[in-house]
Amino acid sequence: MKKLFDNKVFRIVIGIVRTFVIMVMVFYVGFVILQRLSGNRSIMSYRFFTVATGSMKGVYNINDVIAVKDCDTNNLKVGDDVAYLGSRSGLEGKIIVHRIIRTEDSSDGGKLFTTKGVNSSVEDPVIHDNQVLGVVVGKIPVITEINHIVRSQLGFFSLIFCPLVLIIVLEILQTITDYQLEKKQIQVIEK
Repeated sequence: MKKLFDNKVFRIVIGIVRTFVIMVMVFYVGFVILQRLSGNRSIMSYRFFTVATGSMKGVYNINDVIAVKDCDTNNLKVGDDVAYLGSRSGLEGKIIVHRIIRTEDSSDGGKLFTTKGVNSSVEDPVIHDNQVLGVVVGKIPVITEINHIVRSQLGFFSLIFCPLVLIIVLEILQTITDYQLEKKQIQVIEK
């Protein structure tokens, strides 16, 4: 075992794998923590959401991570994808990302929007401009890919679980090898 751990190529490969796994995990966990701690509040004019349903499939797929930018609702137009806070018809308190299909002025001087998912035949209840959280500016590619991998069983097992187990096993083997080597050195000194 000592010979394996002393091999320069083996140490370099293990170092690269360890660094990569740790960087990906720190990056992803940091993003998830930021998303959770923000409580859907805007951070530097942006909010980040994970798509939970297939209502916008083809544009945004389940588990895609999207960025939503704060916006002036007077500038929104038909065809814009917006995130809004639902307030009725079973959508209370839920964040919905759908496409604007109709806009109109409200009697109080604000704007009203009718939205629906691109894969839905049913329109959402009309929303007021104060429900709009922002306009979708797009997917975050790296986070989206990591999210898809982590949320699939095969991806989690092969890219997160196995490398972590490998790192732990190698650390244990290294510790055992170091202990045995130290024990042999003590025995030689005693003789």
